[in-house]
Amino acid sequence: MSRYGIEDLRELMRRLRDQQSGCPWDLRQDHASLLEHTLEEVYEFADAVARADDAAMRDELGDYLFQAVFHAQVASERGAFDFDDVTDVIVAKLLRRHPHVFPDGTFGGRRDPQARVEVHDVRADWERAKQEERNRRALHGVLDDVPLALPALPRAAKLQRRAATVGFDWPEVSGVIAKLHEEIAELEQARAGADAAAIADELGDLLFSCVNLARHLGVDAESALRQANAKFEARFRALEQEVRRRGLGWQDCSAAVLDGIWEAVKRGERSAGS
Repeated sequence: MSRYGIEDLRELMRRLRDQQSGCPWDLRQDHASLLEHTLEEVYEFADAVARADDAAMRDELGDYLFQAVFHAQVASERGAFDFDDVTDVIVAKLLRRHPHVFPDGTFGGRRDPQARVEVHDVRADWERAKQEERNRRALHGVLDDVPLALPALPRAAKLQRRAATVGFDWPEVSGVIAKLHEEIAELEQARAGADAAAIADELGDLLFSCVNLARHLGVDAESALRQANAKFEARFRALEQEVRRRGLGWQDCSAAVLDGIWEAVKRGERSAGS
């Protein structure tokens, strides 16, 4: 049985955008209207990864690929660029950013298999190549091309990583932890003064420092928070079930009762894991 390929997807997209016989909804779209759907597909893929659902990952990657083809088709109709331009640019960029694999920046180059390559060398090559690209685009500020549209958590991590490339960073994790304590003290001071604006400002600094701590510990802050969300959700569902099992309603449960059930749920997790 024959399988569809990337050219079939591109032809489907062209047909959907055909002015005479295409889909009315697809014909109405532009880059701005598609953006919400593009971001949604990224999060749906992330959800599939979190659930370790291979079938869902396959489907969501397809949905995301369709978004890339859709945007390229819209751009092609404007005479800006097409899908071939997109693939050409990304392949050239990745060849350039991996000199440890492609020494001369082409598929013909081969790394000496005996040469040892460390992860920190790879990151250094990557950042050096990115800086050269920024220089060619006249982006001379270290933070110039950190996207404003990124969600706050990954954008904080990206800002911190970028600043660290020029040495603006804590030399060791103890400094980050001390800064975290300092931010907590400043938040308490703002809270004592009942200053809503100051509280929001200090809380933002505290969250930023938490992301910095995650980076220094080698932990992805977004993944860690997703994991914490999943853990809270599982525990709360278990608490909810226990409340129902006891024949209680939420109005019947004091804070002490709920806290007792919550601790029992946590003890049950530890027992199951031992």
